[in-house]
Amino acid sequence: MAETKIANVIVPDVFNPYVVERTSDLARFYMGGIISNNPELDALALKGGKLIDMPFWSDLTGDDEVLSDSGALTVNAIAAGQDIAALHMRGKAWGVNDLAKALAGDDPMKHIANMVADFWARKYRDLAISSLAGVFADNVANDGGDMVHSVAVEIIGSQTADTRFSGDRFIDGQATFGDSMGQLVGIAFHPDMYYAMKKLDNISFQKESQGDLEVETYRGLRVIVDRTCPKRAGTTSGFVYTTYLFGEGAIGLGQGAAPVPSETDRDSLAGGDILITRSHFLMHPRGVKFTSTTVTGTTPTNAECALAVNWDRVYERNNIRVAAIITN
Repeated sequence: MAETKIANVIVPDVFNPYVVERTSDLARFYMGGIISNNPELDALALKGGKLIDMPFWSDLTGDDEVLSDSGALTVNAIAAGQDIAALHMRGKAWGVNDLAKALAGDDPMKHIANMVADFWARKYRDLAISSLAGVFADNVANDGGDMVHSVAVEIIGSQTADTRFSGDRFIDGQATFGDSMGQLVGIAFHPDMYYAMKKLDNISFQKESQGDLEVETYRGLRVIVDRTCPKRAGTTSGFVYTTYLFGEGAIGLGQGAAPVPSETDRDSLAGGDILITRSHFLMHPRGVKFTSTTVTGTTPTNAECALAVNWDRVYERNNIRVAAIITN
């Protein structure tokens, strides 16, 4: 039987829209209610440009007034602020060996599309976590660290129950949200922290809201496990970990359109087929603008997104839907 070739099964008009939709679905699943995707964000991503303006209305302020039949109400202006997101442009190529199992299936195009969508959803998640490292570094440097609760110590011999993650530390992290803490829907652990919590039997299971699949939760919050959650060595011993708390829609996702989202190629000399995919998208923590102060390429890398200098908060604290808990 003749070998199935990538070019023979990939139909771009069918493959590309499916991958985009499936990627968005998977990204929302991987991160629970943390990611919000809507037509407005997609439209912004489709506009092009390295930096995307995301206008917002500032919170309404001022005191209410007693109504009177002899005087008019005072008119206060509604101020507009400016959030800015980076347009991320990424790509990946796979050889035929990477896709051999999918090519042997009954519906190779769908199998490959699912694999590609799963890949991009994981990369979106990694980028979101990297961006948060920069957002919180900026918060500590420029906003008094009002989104951070830190109790970690640098020496393992000085660690106590109070410096390790616990229910009390979780509540302290919640408290940084003020009266908006009811919006919390998710928590992101480094794998080390996640397994430590499982050993303490602090991780539960509950039905996913839109299906029969069970998802892991901590105190009712969807659990996310990601190796890019910050972990650093203490000054002499031990480790310091950062755990993230999220409110609903904390991170905006907008799907753009790469000029050529997917294409196939063949290395004739090596006899190998290649699938190339590209993704243009917004993955942006709401309310903290991307300044692009230190970006060496066309668009930022994950490492550049983790730099404090590339972020500046433009929302008030109670409108930012993320917090960090730093513990041993």
